[in-house]
Amino acid sequence: MSVLVFCFLLLGAEAFMSTNHRYSNWRVADLSASVNDEACQKENVVIIGAGWGGLSCANALASSGRDVAVTVVDAAPRVGGLVRDGFDSINGTRSAEAGQHGFWDSYYNIFRFLEELPTIANIDDVLTGYAEQGQYSPRGLEAVWPVYRDSKQLPTGLAQAFYTRFLNLSPLDRMTAIPLVLAFSEFDDSKEAWEKYDQVSFRDLCVKLGVGRKMYFEAFESMILTGLFAPGAECSAAAALGMGTLVLDDRLKANLPECPQHEPLQPYFFVLSSQNAFDVRWCKGNVGEKIFDPWVEHLQSLGVEFQLSTRVQGFRTDDSKSITAIDCAVQDEDGAHELAIYADKVVFAVGGAALNRFVTCSPELAKHSDFRKFAYLRGLGVLATRLYLDTALDTPYSANACWGFDDGVGMTMFDITKLHELDGETSIIEIDYYHANSLLLMSDEDIVDKAKQDLDTILGEEARRAKVTDAAVVRLPNAVNWYSPGSYSNMPDVKSSSLHNVFFAGDICRSRHGSWSQEKAYVTGIEAANEILGRPEGTGIIKLQPDELHVSFGRDGLSAAKTVLGLGDVTRAPSLVDFLAI
Repeated sequence: MSVLVFCFLLLGAEAFMSTNHRYSNWRVADLSASVNDEACQKENVVIIGAGWGGLSCANALASSGRDVAVTVVDAAPRVGGLVRDGFDSINGTRSAEAGQHGFWDSYYNIFRFLEELPTIANIDDVLTGYAEQGQYSPRGLEAVWPVYRDSKQLPTGLAQAFYTRFLNLSPLDRMTAIPLVLAFSEFDDSKEAWEKYDQVSFRDLCVKLGVGRKMYFEAFESMILTGLFAPGAECSAAAALGMGTLVLDDRLKANLPECPQHEPLQPYFFVLSSQNAFDVRWCKGNVGEKIFDPWVEHLQSLGVEFQLSTRVQGFRTDDSKSITAIDCAVQDEDGAHELAIYADKVVFAVGGAALNRFVTCSPELAKHSDFRKFAYLRGLGVLATRLYLDTALDTPYSANACWGFDDGVGMTMFDITKLHELDGETSIIEIDYYHANSLLLMSDEDIVDKAKQDLDTILGEEARRAKVTDAAVVRLPNAVNWYSPGSYSNMPDVKSSSLHNVFFAGDICRSRHGSWSQEKAYVTGIEAANEILGRPEGTGIIKLQPDELHVSFGRDGLSAAKTVLGLGDVTRAPSLVDFLAI
């Protein structure tokens, strides 16, 4: 059910570059100035982007005990980028955040981090407990996602199918999805598998495998729209199957296509990693206040410096194929001025749309082939609305995925009053839309009317009687990464192959860990820090759990069959995609 999570925006394609003197004492220099001697004595690492990936990298570097000076640069005035509480309501009386933020059960690294962060007293003060969640269409309630950990443990896949209460999908409808098991089993995170499945849309894959129309549109399409933010016809089958790539155990983590001496990789669909993988905890308040502010306080105590409200405009490189300085434009209380930030290492912790803009506007980056491919990366539009009502609504479920209200648009609905544990006799409802470029064109008034009408359709007469006293409308064009067919080949690795001192972090990165969304951004931040520090791969990272027995058995059987078909070489065997002739 984590597909509900609007948290993908935390990695946002827009959250690149910036400065606020609330986090001051910069290690920077004016364009005409020189770097001071003290800064030159340390290795200067500049991180562009203050979301989960950027802060994770800063945290890993600053706590390593090495002599590293870390500066985080972001265009937003506060850490957290686009989605934190920096938006005013229409009446100007309330501050709103874009979206509601949740954390899947398999976010092992983020949960450990929150438990250990010294500026957070108790993780239960930050995150809710687990609760049932709903799925709605204009017809009404379609499904209920239970708290899976409260039920008897069954093999993953079977558990989700058995315990999820689908109100309108018959067992026969659900059985049409069984052929997808073959695709899940074959998708082994190898380069060959990504190249095969990344050229196919998820909808095409489902059609060719015989997934029923009702099953596709009422189950899979709604999950893809709220999980990958686009219709299945516009999403790579590789991204949908992997939902953040796959799990690797200690034995197999180093297996790369160019290392044939290792055994095949373990395939593992992230959200099917265990019965409890669909369980999700939500932030009890605005994520900026609950998580980012305490995190910034801790990072500052470690010596990390923040350069906010600072927009990156260009890069300087030298003959050794390294970025030496970042040219920026700053807007602060002193007005607008230019700034150069000198760097020994640079980490891009931004989304695909920001990488696209960087390479488009920088001839220095465009010289290199692994940067030019970023010109193909795109973002998708998100519309976030928050309705302040004059009465309290009795919402059956505090978090809900919705589908069918607009063609090709995903939607979620959250009861902020319940999730944030607010007192009072009124309700605050968050309704967010994904793949929503067409909706961004509407006026604020029309958007509020639409959101209220959709809420009325979901909750019925009680909602119709409620009046909107205030609202927040947040338009976020190109805000989340678009995992379109063919996009995988254009995504960055954690380390640049052309600029020796450049690294990447965020959910746009290709990673062998197997996580997704915030967890993937957090993990790749540590991976980038490990590369910078020269530490072994996987240092400081909790791996996902190994395959359950039935998954391992199915994987081994498919691998054996492909070995026979490939005359002893599994890489020469035909793919399921080849048989489907897509």
